[in-house]
Amino acid sequence: MAYTVYLVEDEENLNELLSSYLRKEGWNVTAFHTGEAAQQMIENPPDLWILDIMLPDIDGYQLIREIKQVSSSTPVIFISARDADIDRVLGLELGSDDYISKPFLPRELVIRAQKLLSRIGAAEEQSSSLQAGPYQVRELVRQVFYQNSEVSLTSKEYDLLIFLLKNPGQAFAREQLLLNIWGNDYFGSDRVVDDLVRRLRKKMPELRVETIYGYGYRLIKE
Repeated sequence: MAYTVYLVEDEENLNELLSSYLRKEGWNVTAFHTGEAAQQMIENPPDLWILDIMLPDIDGYQLIREIKQVSSSTPVIFISARDADIDRVLGLELGSDDYISKPFLPRELVIRAQKLLSRIGAAEEQSSSLQAGPYQVRELVRQVFYQNSEVSLTSKEYDLLIFLLKNPGQAFAREQLLLNIWGNDYFGSDRVVDDLVRRLRKKMPELRVETIYGYGYRLIKE
């Protein structure tokens, strides 16, 4: 599988060497020499990040914080010239999946990357897949695809989609949807449900969500 890997390493020669090894695996590698350049791509997450901790501008710790805010499940390998235990522990606390101290053999990095990426592949294969018309929903990894392109949903939009998909044809009052999506702790107007449905329809126009006027909504059975 042609995984996408983002490599952030400011040492030019090492950057080129590691990129070459990673590309030999058939992976799509995008290399960055600064944290700021990598920062611009956080909203477009890869399958794997490889981050040097010590960068000339934004360090790897700041980058991983921002990465995890956007895509908490994307694996991260830290590389660093420092071998201090505190760096390893901090990296793990921030969500890194592995840590390699310099100097290291490029092949070691490739092997560790392979293990993380194979884990992703196994999770995708084991994930249950739901079909909603032309949309494919991978429940375990919380992803929705339309014609091989991912549909970007917020957490609440996704929760509403899953709830409707698992109860096709059943009519739900706004109050029921509010309880199931937001829980007992929400205090506010049930009209927030209308806004959520509107946004879901906009992003998934071929999803057949029917309005039951004066009551609520239901997903029409295929």
